[in-house]
Amino acid sequence: MKDQSDTHILMYRYVPDMLERRGPYREEHLRRIEELRAAGALIVAGAYGDPPRGGLIGVRGRSREEVLAWSDADPYVGAGLVLERSVEPWKLV
Repeated sequence: MKDQSDTHILMYRYVPDMLERRGPYREEHLRRIEELRAAGALIVAGAYGDPPRGGLIGVRGRSREEVLAWSDADPYVGAGLVLERSVEPWKLV
């Protein structure tokens, strides 16, 4: 099995009114996720809940620090739309 030491899941918990507030930031947020995809680093990304309560982004080939730095620059984080976030090692099966 491949070494997965640089495979992480980034987890967000959103503000309750995320749908109403995300509009001005959504395009840039999605563009940055697409950059991860183009670089071959994206495993999965998406919001969960209806309405969205949070989001998950699975990333390969990036250290925990690199994933946190990516998140620091996420417009959702900068706009205060993310109440909590964490980065955890992710062991895929």
